[in-house]
Amino acid sequence: MAKRPGSAATPALTALAAAGIEHRVHEYVHDPAVSSYGDEAVAALGVDPAAVFKTLVITDGTRFGVALVPVAARLSLKAAGAALGMHRPALADPADVTRVTGYVLGGVSPVGQRRRLATVVDESAARHPTVYCSAGRRGLEIELAPADLLAATGASTAPLTAG
Repeated sequence: MAKRPGSAATPALTALAAAGIEHRVHEYVHDPAVSSYGDEAVAALGVDPAAVFKTLVITDGTRFGVALVPVAARLSLKAAGAALGMHRPALADPADVTRVTGYVLGGVSPVGQRRRLATVVDESAARHPTVYCSAGRRGLEIELAPADLLAATGASTAPLTAG
């Protein structure tokens, strides 16, 4: 479903529009009882879970970075750290995620963050004509071509999933 007229723009949507990047917005009603935001998006949108990417913020204690992997996959912190030049990376504390990205958990978009963080996208994104990621709030997803996601975020690609 497309964005409803009158829905508030997010920094992600504003950034994509300003960059002239073609995208579609999909909105659904977020259930506050749900804690698996990616699985909720997959179910609500009825799309291939391999094409829906979760945005994970990692840190090595000094720097922060972003890793995008399919919602059904598990992030390999070692692989993400290597791709981002981090030693001993860990998932960032939720309060730090909000502080550095400007987004709340479950609504963290890789686009339009408070400050652009080094970003890496799992190489599997290239297998899909379009991919989905958060548009900057719970219940709002962006659909765009993988190359456009890379352009919008300045990301590189690497194998990021754990076996």
